Amino acid sequence: MQDIFNIFIKSIFIDNMIFAFFLGMCSYVAVSKTVKTSMGLGIAVVFVLVITVPVDYLVDTYLLQKGALSWLSPSLANVDLSFLSFIIFIAIIAGIVQLVEMFIEKVSPTLYNQLGIF
Repeated sequence: MQDIFNIFIKSIFIDNMIFAFFLGMCSYVAVSKTVKTSMGLGIAVVFVLVITVPVDYLVDTYLLQKGALSWLSPSLANVDLSFLSFIIFIAIIAGIVQLVEMFIEKVSPTLYNQLGIF
């Protein structure tokens, strides 16, 4: 029983992805005052993740890994751009988020105003 309690406490306070890595903090602490706003933000987050994960995978596989640029030229077979992966992933996510923000502003101005900067 003690082990289960330790796992429960550890999963909430120590190994919690949101608290440990600050991932998705906008969704976690943002403007969830109404169900409509939180549903809109949740759907937008899921949409962004569904789009960015495959795009990030393709960019990583075909552009950033060592030897990934060999399809462009055999002389680029030894190029390793994996050190850029984190910043490229952030740029892709930021770009998709901006597109989703513009789409929400066009389709649902009320939701856009309720979400504010998030």
